[in-house]
Amino acid sequence: MTLVMLLVFLAHVLLGLPLFLALLTTAVVGFLFVDPSMIGRIMPQQFFGGINVFSLMAIPLFILAGNLMNASGLTERLMRLAKLLVGHLRGGVGHVNVVSSVFFAGVNGSAVADTSALGSLLVPAMKKEGYSTAFAAGLTAGSSLIGPIIPPSIFMILYASLTNTSVGSLFLAGVIPGLILGIAFMGLNAWYAWKHQLKKQGGFPPLKLLAVATLGAMPALVAPFIIVAGIVMGIVTPTESGALTAAYVALCGMLLGQLSLRALWQAIKNTARLTSAIFLIMAASATISWLLSYAQVPAQFVELLAPYVDKPVMILLILSLITFITGMFMEEVSALMLLTPIFAPIAMMAGIDPVHLGIIITLNITIALITPPMGACVFVAAAVSRIEIVELFKTIWPFVLTAILVLLLLILFPALTLWLPNTLG
Repeated sequence: MTLVMLLVFLAHVLLGLPLFLALLTTAVVGFLFVDPSMIGRIMPQQFFGGINVFSLMAIPLFILAGNLMNASGLTERLMRLAKLLVGHLRGGVGHVNVVSSVFFAGVNGSAVADTSALGSLLVPAMKKEGYSTAFAAGLTAGSSLIGPIIPPSIFMILYASLTNTSVGSLFLAGVIPGLILGIAFMGLNAWYAWKHQLKKQGGFPPLKLLAVATLGAMPALVAPFIIVAGIVMGIVTPTESGALTAAYVALCGMLLGQLSLRALWQAIKNTARLTSAIFLIMAASATISWLLSYAQVPAQFVELLAPYVDKPVMILLILSLITFITGMFMEEVSALMLLTPIFAPIAMMAGIDPVHLGIIITLNITIALITPPMGACVFVAAAVSRIEIVELFKTIWPFVLTAILVLLLLILFPALTLWLPNTLG
């Protein structure tokens, strides 16, 4: 049954059917194998039940906060600060790209939004400094992976809803891995700048200028602390945190005089459009997840990996390999929704901390965003950089490899993930 469902799904995707329809059609085929009478009874229940989770309301709110951040001019303020901090180094604009992604990640949580917002501004600047278009686009797509790792994270909210894991713990656990990922991409950029002998752009800026830029970016820099501190301290739920952040960013934009009513309405429309697509995929994926659980597929998978139960590192490597391959051919939200219910029992059996597993799965799913042939961030980066997608697919692999090395580091040293949530409780 599972093999037939997989073939049906791939066939529909290749035919160009919208993803949520491909998932629903695959579910219908699966129900025909199990019990055709369930199609009318169970499918609608699971379709709507899969998105009838209060914590998922945080997703559109954080997306809205990111859109409002762009419309309010806060993104440009963060980029200005990043330029003053690292722009004087060799390959400075490339470093600005990565540091801006770190800043932007603290509000948005979406890699695709990061690629779109920063790429259109930074890729031309990188080309002017001597970077090739392919490397500039690749670094933009690669550094955008920091977005779903540093809190807030749409993928972490989804994982938490599927496994009843603390969102606050997941958000704290993502801070250090996100910073390591940023350092790794800055290292790759530094190597490129050294190899191609890119010139430095001036010296370290005056402290007065740096202080002014920091003060100007402070409204955006405060937002991540509102998000994480509010959730960790139990003051607000993730959904309330998302609403508070969106309201805060909108208020900042209005007080700064850069958020018009027209821009506000456009941000709301963009949020509704993206949220609709995400929730349709989530609902369809929830239907298949229930069907796979009913057919005892997770239990069979647990039995298959039972010989490695005393080797948690081996379990995580196997799960990462499966997630990596799945992410290459499936949209990221649906991959997360389908794989998490299967992987969670295996990790529990092996004694793997669910927070650690959440970060590993999130990073795996995120890497898929820059992996051919379905990497959404690669398509966005190619569009904003005006480069052929085939050429970018050929040159994206150093960034994929860098992210995989960070993933292996997190698998081998769980403390990098768990130290912060364990320390802050």
